[in-house]
Amino acid sequence: MIYDISQEVFSCKVYSGDPAPEKTTLSNIDKGDLCNLTAFSMCAHNGTHVDAPFHFFKDGKTIDAIALESFVGMAYVAEHHGPVSAGDASAILEKAQNADPEAAKRILIKGAAVVSPEAAKVFAANSILLLGNESQTVGPEDSPMEVHLILLGAGVVLLEGIRLEKVPEGVYYLNAAPLNLAGADGSPCRAILVAKDR
Repeated sequence: MIYDISQEVFSCKVYSGDPAPEKTTLSNIDKGDLCNLTAFSMCAHNGTHVDAPFHFFKDGKTIDAIALESFVGMAYVAEHHGPVSAGDASAILEKAQNADPEAAKRILIKGAAVVSPEAAKVFAANSILLLGNESQTVGPEDSPMEVHLILLGAGVVLLEGIRLEKVPEGVYYLNAAPLNLAGADGSPCRAILVAKDR
């Protein structure tokens, strides 16, 4: 089973203040053109996207400088609703480690969860490669900076705006490779999960 955990781009959620994606039809067969041709513009953080350390750090790694192993590999989906405490983060990591040590390097949180600074410190201390969530930002939407600084400062890339409603808890193969955008602080991606028994 393959789960598409990405948002559709042109109808996607947009973080408050960011520009929304826009589509322009450059040519149209119905109007007599030889082909259909579309141009579009969007923010690197629209819809389902990844954050690089450069998003919050002047000298942080840009999206093209991050090894693809951070975005591609085994991952663990854990369901949680509400604030994620340090204890919750430890419990999630323990479940993931028991299920598959490799999957414990990439944690995806299913549900309306808000990662607290204390939880971010636990994830960072355990040297995970990636943390994903369903919100458009990790941490409180009205003050996400502290959580970003903790995680991105530890080299943890963030996969934000994923959709896990139909995905049961457990171990999956994740592919959330970003576009190769030189010098960028983030990138949209088409994130998918492949069930382990496939």
